[in-house]
Amino acid sequence: MTSVQPALDGTIPPPTKTAARRKAETYLDWIDEIRPAFEQAAATGLPFTTSEIQQRYDLPDPPDPAHHWGHAALRFQAEHIFREWSTARSQRATVHKSRVTQWIGCTDEAAA
Repeated sequence: MTSVQPALDGTIPPPTKTAARRKAETYLDWIDEIRPAFEQAAATGLPFTTSEIQQRYDLPDPPDPAHHWGHAALRFQAEHIFREWSTARSQRATVHKSRVTQWIGCTDEAAA
């Protein structure tokens, strides 16, 4: 548990403000907005996680973050943008270093 340290004058400092993540209005608009970032990531030929791409491209959250990130990954996999590669430990503190899927771009042969 973190404790707040009083300032030198004895007052409690205001909370640190973090930038609020933008949230998309609809699922389909969100998919259209995030697709280019995932296509670029897939084109590199390097493995990645959805969380890494979200952070790298500062992507907005979907209307239902708990479910839509997984739906998007499966959708892009079905569209042969990328495929499952491996698993890795999550770098996000909120998931307790759980295992997450790593994706990699599909080659023309893998998409066939």
